[in-house]
Amino acid sequence: MLSAPEFVHTFYVREGREPAMIKMTDEMRELIDNALANRMPCILATASKSGQPNTSFRGSMMVFDDASLAYWDRGKRQSLQDMIENPKVCVMFRHPDKRIVWRFFGEAAIHRDGPVRQQVLARVVQPELDRDPERQGVAVVIHVNKILSVTGEVLQER
Repeated sequence: MLSAPEFVHTFYVREGREPAMIKMTDEMRELIDNALANRMPCILATASKSGQPNTSFRGSMMVFDDASLAYWDRGKRQSLQDMIENPKVCVMFRHPDKRIVWRFFGEAAIHRDGPVRQQVLARVVQPELDRDPERQGVAVVIHVNKILSVTGEVLQER
């Protein structure tokens, strides 16, 4: 089994890309990892293979590593099906008091078992774990390719 950093490296080698240029800031880590506690959950946007859009709130969103976000998907509904068909996603975080909006564009990888699933599960916030007592959910890791501000300014890009 691969560790999370090894998995990310393998993902990029397989995709023929270099894993560089995205580096989550300490502020991003702090705000996103505490988004649910601060009553500011992230919004996940997906689209089906045919392009039908979908959005959902994600209370367990976290900065997984320097270049990835992750969350625990306990519902396994439309968003998960969309990501199976089309892994391109966008995550939006908004903190109105700080006047911050970040949009993270990337590709999702679903982990139904294995070490990456366990690593995400170990960091899921308690209120989300309480809603999945039998731990039937899956881990979703989003490999971020671009981060935009609310105005569309590119903050980071691969």
